[in-house]
Amino acid sequence: MAVTIIAEAGVNHNGDLAMAKEMARVAKECGADIVKFQTAVPELVVSRFARKAEYQMQTTDAGESQLDMIRRLHFSFEGHKELKEYCDSIGIQYLSAPFDIPSVRFLGSLNLPLIKIPSGEITNLPYLEEVGRLHTPVLLSTGMSTLGEITDALGVLDDNGCPEATILHCNTQYPTPYEDANLTAMMELFEQFGLPVGLSDHTPGWECDVAAAVLGAQVIEKHFTLDKSLPGPDQKASLDPAEFRAMVEAVRHTEAALGDGRKHVTASEASNKAVARKSIVAAKPIPAGEVFTADNLTTKRPGDGISPMRWYEVLGRTAKRDFAEDEQIEL
Repeated sequence: MAVTIIAEAGVNHNGDLAMAKEMARVAKECGADIVKFQTAVPELVVSRFARKAEYQMQTTDAGESQLDMIRRLHFSFEGHKELKEYCDSIGIQYLSAPFDIPSVRFLGSLNLPLIKIPSGEITNLPYLEEVGRLHTPVLLSTGMSTLGEITDALGVLDDNGCPEATILHCNTQYPTPYEDANLTAMMELFEQFGLPVGLSDHTPGWECDVAAAVLGAQVIEKHFTLDKSLPGPDQKASLDPAEFRAMVEAVRHTEAALGDGRKHVTASEASNKAVARKSIVAAKPIPAGEVFTADNLTTKRPGDGISPMRWYEVLGRTAKRDFAEDEQIEL
């Protein structure tokens, strides 16, 4: 099963619908399967007293409140509907993460095949109940969470009719230090819950995405931007188009390289067996009737004669004809 690659556009469009559409188009060109956005009614997500995260303070106007920042970066429901229709028209799947219950219901009205639960909502009981009632498969991002919190969230979703979930390992720091990526935690998530796992990656490069494919990730989500020099809280923790394309290529090459898990001779190497392996040959001229010994035999390429694995079967036999030096032995 191929890894599903999500281009996390997030709010890197800076509230510009035309830019969001361009991001969807470029994400498709770069090989993404899905382009993901964020849907919110800002006043229902953030109180007017909420501070920005430290990384947001460093990448946006420090005097601007978190609420004002979110107001500036989010589209109306109609904007998201238009964006979804555009994605449909160009052949890339639209996905969004809702941050409040009205946004959950709105996305439900779009009959999406998938809903993304962001890390910050994993302990939001009424929100999780509402998502479960959509009866839509979910991607559950698990940044900042414990196994117990993940267990509780999955229980709420299941109790309310969520048909299936994929658990995304995540670290909610932008960018994530490599030493905190903890990719092998995906294996614990799979062992603990027996559900598909993936990675929502916030590290600066794409090495972790390649490693995640090796570890069995079925979904990889990576922040995407048209230009990392643009203003906005997530731009610097995102990949630009050239980087994203390289990441997709690296993941696809890794998938191909993982193979089927069984050791066998591949079609590409089969023709090299005779070239690389050796046969039993005459180490010196051998006249007919002479006994084959370790002194008059050796092994040399090519390998289309008697295999050296039959060495002791050949020793002690008698030459049926003359053999020139380097000539392959025949019995």
